[in-house]
Amino acid sequence: MDFRLAPTAEAEGYRLEAFETVGSTNALALERAAAGDPGRLWLVSDRQESGRGRRGRAWATPKGNLAATLLLTDLDDLAASATLGFVAGLALGDALNAVAPEAGVAIGIDGSGSAQGKTRYELKWPNDVLASGAKMAGILLESVQLPASRYGLAIGIGVNVVGHPDDVPYPATSLAALGSACTAADLFLALSDAWIDNMRRWDGGRGLSAVRGRWLERAAGIGSDIVVRLPGEVMRGTFESIDDECRLILRDRSGAVRTIAAGDVHFGVVASADAAV
Repeated sequence: MDFRLAPTAEAEGYRLEAFETVGSTNALALERAAAGDPGRLWLVSDRQESGRGRRGRAWATPKGNLAATLLLTDLDDLAASATLGFVAGLALGDALNAVAPEAGVAIGIDGSGSAQGKTRYELKWPNDVLASGAKMAGILLESVQLPASRYGLAIGIGVNVVGHPDDVPYPATSLAALGSACTAADLFLALSDAWIDNMRRWDGGRGLSAVRGRWLERAAGIGSDIVVRLPGEVMRGTFESIDDECRLILRDRSGAVRTIAAGDVHFGVVASADAAV
C-alpha cells in the first residue's frame, strides 16, 4: 500500500512510517515515545493484527482497512490534550468528505433527527465517526509519561475502508459497503492534510471553542434519548450538548443535568434495546 503524507503535513515537520502489517500502531507509537522519538510521527498500515479500542476492546483491522496513529510529544497539558480526540474526529470527517463524497450515506437511523443542515459523516461522542448511523471509525487516545514532566500522546484512528465487523452489538459499516472505491492510502493522504488545518484551529487548546462549535455542527444524536454506560452505573436521558471542555451534557428523566467526561454512549435503536435490559 503506497501511503504518503500530504505536502502540508511534510511542511509542518510531520514524518511517516508505513507497514505492510503491524501489531498495534498505538502500542508502537508509545514505544517510540518512550525511546525518545521527537514526535509528529504517523505510523500507518492497512492491516493491524492486535489493535485495540476503548476500554481495551479488540479493534480488528483486516487487510485494506486503515490503522493510523499520530504520535505527539511536545505536550505538557494532559487535560487540554485530551480534547485532541475531537480534533481527530473533525480531521477524519473532513478527509472522508474529501475522498468519498459519493458514498451512499443517509442520516437518520441513529435518532439524530432530520438530515437538513447535517454533514455526510457524523461524529459520535466522544470518539467515533458514523455513516448512516453505523460505526465506520474509532479514535483512541493513549499517553505515556516522559522525562521533564512531558508525555507522549498516541492518537489512534481506525477506519473500516473495505470491511466491517459483523459480530458487534451496534450497527457497523465500511466505505466499500457504501459504494466507495476509496483506498486506505487515499484516505490517509487526505487525513494527514486535514489534520494540519484542524490542529491549527485547536491552537494548543486556545481554539477549543472553535473546535467545539464545528464538532457540534456534525454531532450525531443531539436532542435524542441516549444511554451512557459508566463504570458501575448506567445513565439515561437526553443528549443536550457538550460543554466548553467537550464533556457530554445529559438531562436525565428527572430533569437534572449531568456532565459526563467519559463513557460509552448508545442512542437510537441500540439505546432503546439497552434501556429494555
